[in-house]
Amino acid sequence: MAGFLPLTKQEMKERGIDQFDFICVTGDGYVDHPSFGIAIISRVLEAQGYTVGMIAQPHYHTLADFERFGAPKYGFFVNGGNIDSMVAHYTSAKKLRTDDAYSPGGKAGKRPDRAVIVYCKQIRKAFGDIPIVIGGLEASLRRFAHYDYWDDAVRPSILVDSGADLLTYGMGELQTIEIAKRLAAGIPPEKITDIRGTCYLTEPKNTPLGAKECPNFEQVSTRKDAYAKACKIQITEQDEVYGRTVIQRHGGRMLVQNPPMRVLTQQEMDWVYSLPYMRMYHPSYEKQGGVPAIEEVEFSITHNRGCFGHCNFCSIALHQGRKITCRSEESVLKEAESFVKNPRFKGYIHDVGGPTANFRRPSCDKQLEHGLCRERKCLAPQPCGQLVADHTEYLDMLRKLRAIPGVKRVFIRSGIRYDYLMQDPDPSFMRELVQYHVSGQLKVAPEHCSARVLDAMGKPHIEVYRQFADRFYQITKEVGKEQYLVPYLMSSHPGSRLEDAVELALFLKEHHMRPEQVQDFYPTPGTLSTCMFYTGLNPMTMEEVYVPRTAEEKAMQRALLQYFRPANRELVIKALRLAKRTDLIGTGPNRLVRELPDFSDKARRTVSKGKNLGKRAEQKAVGAIREKNQKLKQKHSGAKAAKKGKKTLKLSEKASAAAKRKGSMHGKTKKKK
Repeated sequence: MAGFLPLTKQEMKERGIDQFDFICVTGDGYVDHPSFGIAIISRVLEAQGYTVGMIAQPHYHTLADFERFGAPKYGFFVNGGNIDSMVAHYTSAKKLRTDDAYSPGGKAGKRPDRAVIVYCKQIRKAFGDIPIVIGGLEASLRRFAHYDYWDDAVRPSILVDSGADLLTYGMGELQTIEIAKRLAAGIPPEKITDIRGTCYLTEPKNTPLGAKECPNFEQVSTRKDAYAKACKIQITEQDEVYGRTVIQRHGGRMLVQNPPMRVLTQQEMDWVYSLPYMRMYHPSYEKQGGVPAIEEVEFSITHNRGCFGHCNFCSIALHQGRKITCRSEESVLKEAESFVKNPRFKGYIHDVGGPTANFRRPSCDKQLEHGLCRERKCLAPQPCGQLVADHTEYLDMLRKLRAIPGVKRVFIRSGIRYDYLMQDPDPSFMRELVQYHVSGQLKVAPEHCSARVLDAMGKPHIEVYRQFADRFYQITKEVGKEQYLVPYLMSSHPGSRLEDAVELALFLKEHHMRPEQVQDFYPTPGTLSTCMFYTGLNPMTMEEVYVPRTAEEKAMQRALLQYFRPANRELVIKALRLAKRTDLIGTGPNRLVRELPDFSDKARRTVSKGKNLGKRAEQKAVGAIREKNQKLKQKHSGAKAAKKGKKTLKLSEKASAAAKRKGSMHGKTKKKK
């Protein structure tokens, strides 16, 4: 147990600590690994000389867990977990999830809805006006008034609802160090108002001069155009070079967002990842089966942060920023060498990545002085002319990782930007990626094929994916391997109509793709796409955007992407009829789905008259088909469903043939047309 920060009163005593300087509270199980934000923050505080206690997934219905260590000297740092607690609990259909990879035993329900708010309120009950600092993804993305998908309403800043004193947004190491220093010096939190990368509430009269003001809470909660305007301001001011202070009034108080904190230097980032993480969940979870989330990351390496790809539905650019920062090659190699000494290591580095694995340098040199372009993307819809696509350093690092004694394979599983890769004039990375770093499947994210939808997503058009796929399979064949692309696809994104979903289904059929999983668009707080979903407006242009809203339409769009599943046939046919694409219903290579059998009275009479079946035989055949089709709808899904569905149809055909034979035995014959 030595090495983990104290999680219990007993561990606190074993370290000889009477009172912690700071206590960290998290909605995840305690995993001391740099893939977990609270692990980084707690280790950064410890490295600054503070004593730190951990409260992970406290029982939130009472105060006992929050009071287990007593009051800290200087304050609490509160984090909802690695993902938003509402996303952790609910699917895009707002159904409760049955598991939680960030909890012991993978069991759901160990954290409350809106964890940050609940934890802060309980801390207030227990310790009064003690300083509380909130951070992490849940706080960062909810720092302004935001549309909440689960309430289907605009909620105020999480600072208002939680009652916390300060909010750190983005990657919080530098903010945390400065806040801790000032709190330890006795400066009250209401006086800490000038740290970049933080938000605070103040009286309107104290609002700093020169700030960019968003429409206020009342306006954004009642007017969708005001919400869209606020969203644009918040997005465009998130650059460390030119980003301004942004303010938004909430009733009698003003929310102030200071300009973004600068990204870590390479030396600082190396230091953060060199801290003494145990790289494992706390031993107390062993009896529960551990924390499943560790499985993929224990022997993975994060080499970069940030993403200039900036997809509209993704929160990374809003949280980590668009500017790329990375660790040194020496730092990455040292971490990999430590794996070899670990008895749990089997020789496989699962990932060398980050938000986007193959981003190792800024998208252009201009941004270092001037920042990233305000309203232009680096890669979509076309790559910027200033883009520098270079994999030289990343490839050299991968080669050195492969050469470490004891390392068998080095995989890239966090995904790559294939559109960026295709801009690199040097083919070396693509070839070595295919030859050495793919474990049978490579995850890529075309997301859709319709230009209209891809524009709404902020993604490149599908032609780039086609070119990439052709090259991938060509090289795969040349190196004598059997490997496949696993495309991430999204249904019902703003901008997607039924005809766009049909287009995607045809694309999948053309390329012989049968996705096992399809993700419905999930409106998470703070993103451009969520703004589109709520307002029906593109906040960057104020143009109207079509939004699939009803459960039925979402189900039809999802079914079209899995048109091959017999269980989806009825929905697919309905969608095709609504989209006026009945030409795709029937048999033949150019059709998506076969027509459903019709057992109406009219159809029964037609069968009886046209086929001239004996009555009893006809009833038997119809009953057999009905029974088999009903079982097909209820029991089968996935690949097995497809196979068993074919078997069911064959049985039905046999039943019909038997009926025909029986009718013939009764002396009946077909009438000639």
